[in-house]
Amino acid sequence: MGTKYETDVVAWANEQARLIRAGRFDLLDLEHIAEEIEDVGKSEKRELASRMAVLLAHLLKWQYQPERQCKSWSQTINDQRIELDYHLDENPSLRTNFDDEKWLKMVWAKAASQARQETNLDCFPPSCPWKMTDILMHEWLPQESLEKK
Repeated sequence: MGTKYETDVVAWANEQARLIRAGRFDLLDLEHIAEEIEDVGKSEKRELASRMAVLLAHLLKWQYQPERQCKSWSQTINDQRIELDYHLDENPSLRTNFDDEKWLKMVWAKAASQARQETNLDCFPPSCPWKMTDILMHEWLPQESLEKK
C-alpha cells in the first residue's frame, strides 16, 4: 500500500478512492475506511448539535432578556433554523437525535452555558422547556409561550 493513513489522511483518502474506482478492492485499507465512514456520521451529528445549541442559546437570550432583543438575535435564530432545515433534509436520519434524551441533555447544557456566558444570567431551566416542533418553527419565539402563562 502507498500512503499511510497516519502519515497523510488526505493523500490516503485520494489513494483509497482511486483504488475503489479501479476495482482494486484487495489493496484497500478497510479498517481505516470503516473508521472514516463512521466519522462522517459523527461529523454530521456534531454539526446538528452545534447549530441546535446556537439556536437554543439565542432563544434563551430572547426569552430572558426581552429588553435586549435585536435584529442580530432574530437573524441568528432564523439563520440557524434555515441551516437546520437544510441539514435535516440532507440527513433525515439525524431527526432521531431529537428523541435521544442524552443528546438533548448535552445540547441543552451547551446552549445554557453559551447563554450564561453571553448574558451573565444564571436562571435558565435545567432542561429544555420548549417542544422541538416549536423550536424548529420559523415563526415561533419563546416570549409567545411566556404570554400564555
